[in-house]
Amino acid sequence: MGITSFIIYFALLMIIPIWAQSKVKRTYKKYSKVAISSSLSGAEVARKILDDNGLYNVSVEEVRGKLSDHYDPRSKVVRLSSDNFHGRSAAGAAVAAHEVGHAIQDAQEYAFLRFRSALVPVASFGSNISIFLIIGGFIFGMTGLALAGIIFFAAAVLFQLVTLPVEFDASNRAMSQLVSTGIIRNDEERKTKKVLNAAAMTYVAAALVALMELVRFVLMFAGMNEE
Repeated sequence: MGITSFIIYFALLMIIPIWAQSKVKRTYKKYSKVAISSSLSGAEVARKILDDNGLYNVSVEEVRGKLSDHYDPRSKVVRLSSDNFHGRSAAGAAVAAHEVGHAIQDAQEYAFLRFRSALVPVASFGSNISIFLIIGGFIFGMTGLALAGIIFFAAAVLFQLVTLPVEFDASNRAMSQLVSTGIIRNDEERKTKKVLNAAAMTYVAAALVALMELVRFVLMFAGMNEE
């Protein structure tokens, strides 16, 4: 890889996630100021969808942080950041419904969610140690060590790729639930979709960057064996 290609490659590695995060922040900021016809808060949106799906055992809690919203499958809790927990906006409704989408996936044992959960231990280990194994292998000419690092890194990349259908499915469930429960009107779908689509781009960007790095490591390993 020439110096120009090297610079362009690393510029892309930085620009892609920054662009995705910027898009999320801009979209969220815009639609957090747009009210929905039902005037429900994010907490009320989450509770209504959960109850309509019979998930009375799943609680809704407020959590600190900006866009720190998530579903905890171990505790069966949908946690919403303060802005979304209390806010009565298109953005808050979209985020709350998305996290409830994960709770519905969990209850229905959605295959990709179960697969992603099974990958967590090896993906976590791989993301923490793989880079050290790869660098060590290349520096000391130890192909076995480099290969082990690449395999662990591949597991982390696989986790990122499996995350995509999980997140897209949760967003599809969110839109369906928001409309069917009457939380938003048909003419409000476009606003909530923009929030969900922007959020999805962060996962696409993360997966793309991880995949690009994996390909680079594989090519470096192939070159290492040719020497």
